[in-house]
Amino acid sequence: MPQGDISEEILRAIRRIVRRISDHSRTMVRDHGLTVPQLLCMRAIEQLDRAGQEITVARVSETVQLSAATVSRILERLVRAGLVLRERGTKDRRKVALSLTESGRARLERLPTPLQDQFVRRLAELPEAQRRELLTQLQCVVTMMEADHFDVEPVLAPDPDPPS
Repeated sequence: MPQGDISEEILRAIRRIVRRISDHSRTMVRDHGLTVPQLLCMRAIEQLDRAGQEITVARVSETVQLSAATVSRILERLVRAGLVLRERGTKDRRKVALSLTESGRARLERLPTPLQDQFVRRLAELPEAQRRELLTQLQCVVTMMEADHFDVEPVLAPDPDPPS
């Protein structure tokens, strides 16, 4: 295959990945009224609740691997939508506890598996050597695209904190 053909195929592959992420995000908003990061935050609240852990912005932020500022903005939208409840602690008024509302729990049950969860599951099925080689090659692409200075979270979404 000539050099130009290989380059074009690599660019097509990158474009397909970007397009799939964008399509999945648009479908989530259109069909379910939530962004992928909102879904991830709601799932984190549910998982922390099931584990009997204290649910704070910091804990959700740590769980979904997004900054506390980003999670705070996402949660504010979820509170306004009536899906998440914020309550001041009774013992320590500085602490804010989070929980899903009944509406939030019902919505969460109807949501599909996020694209990144599907990807991680399929990735885990590959032999470790193949996963490491894939990582090496993707890091090479990141460097060639001069994108290695971006500090990004492991969330497959066009923008983890879109404007409201």
